Amino acid sequence: MHEIIYAKMGIHKYIAVMAITLVVGSIPGCTPLGMGSPGPVSPSGGGINFDELPDAVPQAEFKSRSGNPESYVIEGTTYRVLRTSDGYREEGIASWYGGYFHGRRTSSGDTYDMYQMTAAHKSLPLPTYVRVTHLENGRSVVVRVNDRGPFVQDRIIDLSFAAASKLGMAAIGTARVEVVALDPPARDREP
Repeated sequence: MHEIIYAKMGIHKYIAVMAITLVVGSIPGCTPLGMGSPGPVSPSGGGINFDELPDAVPQAEFKSRSGNPESYVIEGTTYRVLRTSDGYREEGIASWYGGYFHGRRTSSGDTYDMYQMTAAHKSLPLPTYVRVTHLENGRSVVVRVNDRGPFVQDRIIDLSFAAASKLGMAAIGTARVEVVALDPPARDREP
C-alpha cells in the first residue's frame, strides 16, 4: 500500500515525509494535519481474542462508486478491475496491512479499520466477499474486499490485521493462501 503513496510523490519525497511524520508523531499531542492518529497504531490487538472475532458475512451489495475503474496504473503497471467476481479463485502469497493505514480512506471510500475482517485486492470488484484459506495451517476466514493492493511483487491479497491474526499469519507477515470469491457478487449500479 505504501507504493500507492510514493508512486504519486516519488521515493525521495516519500522518505522525507515519512521521516518527518515519525518525528512529529512521536511528540505527545502532535498530529500532522490529515494524517489520522499521531503515528502508527500499534497492532497489538488490545486484548482482542481474534479466534472469536466473527467473519464478514456475505451479502448482496452494489459495486462501490469509487475504486472500480476499468483499469488503473500504479508505478507504471496497469491493473484491470474484473467486471465480476463470479468464479474467481487464486493461490498465492497474502500479506497484511495495519496501523499506518488505520482510520484512512480505502479505495471504496470506507474508513479502514485494522480490527475488522477486510482486505485489499488488485482486481476484484469492490466490494467482494472472499474466503481466504491459509494453506499451511488450514485456517480460513471470510473477509470483505474494500481496498486496492497489495502492489508488491508476488502478493495477491492484503489482509487486515484482524484477518491475518485470525489466520495465524500476523507475526510472520505473509503466508501462502487460497482466495475464493463467494456469492453473491457485487452488482452494477443502474445508470
